[in-house]
Amino acid sequence: MRAPVLIGSALALASLALTVDNLRRLRTPDPAAAPPRERVAVLVPARDEEDQIGGCVRALRDAVAGWPVPAEILVLDDGSTDATAARARAAGVRVLDGTGPPPGWLAKPWACAQLAAATDADVLVFVDADVRIAPHGLAATADLLRRSGLDLVSPHPRQVAVTAAERLVQPLLAWSWLATLPLGVAERSPRPTLTAANGQLLAVDARAYRAAGGHPCDAVLDDLALLRSLKRHGFRGVVADGTGVASCRMYAGASELRAGYTKSLWAAFGTRPRAAAVIGLLGLVFVVPAVAALGGSPVGLAGYLAGVASRVLAARRTGARPLDGVAHPVSVLALAALTADSWRARRAGTLRWRGRPVTPVAA
Repeated sequence: MRAPVLIGSALALASLALTVDNLRRLRTPDPAAAPPRERVAVLVPARDEEDQIGGCVRALRDAVAGWPVPAEILVLDDGSTDATAARARAAGVRVLDGTGPPPGWLAKPWACAQLAAATDADVLVFVDADVRIAPHGLAATADLLRRSGLDLVSPHPRQVAVTAAERLVQPLLAWSWLATLPLGVAERSPRPTLTAANGQLLAVDARAYRAAGGHPCDAVLDDLALLRSLKRHGFRGVVADGTGVASCRMYAGASELRAGYTKSLWAAFGTRPRAAAVIGLLGLVFVVPAVAALGGSPVGLAGYLAGVASRVLAARRTGARPLDGVAHPVSVLALAALTADSWRARRAGTLRWRGRPVTPVAA
């Protein structure tokens, strides 16, 4: 057992070092940025979001009020069975009636493609309906896109986590790329594997978006797929710190969280063997040292504390609860269980989200 503990603890310390370096490099929108003087379209795909869409749209309207060049806010009603469209219209924005995905397309990429086709703006900002933009958030996001010289920026919103299950899993979203992805290299590299993005809030240069073919049609993780497609066409993009510009409660409670991650985690790592390898590596780095520490291993304790320190630093920057990092090994085990659930559902053909199968429409 000594070798796995030593290796795991060494990698945990390396992950902590990477976290520190990434926090130093992490791009952050300027809260004092002036409104853009180019055309911006804010695009919101929405399906059965009657409880969210009104608050989302009102925040967006407040964020673009008084801009020298008026921004478009477009909501696409993606076949909702509730009052999503009516509430969006009541909030005072233009609502598009979406059509069902054609053969080969998944619903979310198709919704985004329809929104992008409905505008000729210079900057496209995709926003999920459960996101709440700060008053300066859109100006700061558009400014970051242009100031950075990148073609895509994805300010990662502050993840609101209320219940125990949410607090256990949701902080892993930001921590995962802060602790494992060298952001400086990822920003410059054309390699698709060196990619992180969050479709909850994503700004992209419209010309680059169209030159790359827009959203890939069959991607479950549409945000990652879009950035990877841009990279393949010679463009650049990176995830950023959106803690101060937006917030999002992605899932409310354990059952909703489990359903949400089950429908998508199978796609996060490519193949099932690759998923098993990634989860196994996370276990080696962040669980094995903790178990060894319980048995009195000083090396294991050092590895466990390194993992906790990485989580705490990420939490302090991204608005999560730092003390939740103490349970980091349990968070990793929860991620492993969710990934296994996702692959079981994938093999059984039972993956669904909001009443739709999570597979492209057949030709």
